[in-house]
Amino acid sequence: MTERAAPFYCPYCGEEDLEPYVTEEESHGWYCRSCARAFRVKFLGLGVRS
Repeated sequence: MTERAAPFYCPYCGEEDLEPYVTEEESHGWYCRSCARAFRVKFLGLGVRS
């Protein structure tokens, strides 16, 4: 993950108290200190309206 993909708030509780979260499997994510949840941000691609 690059620095550009940093979220501004937690998608679960909406708080901004986030810190980087790295596990042993090298999966990078974010940890919310407010609600104690870890999550990942993934870019899926550009979509085309049909």
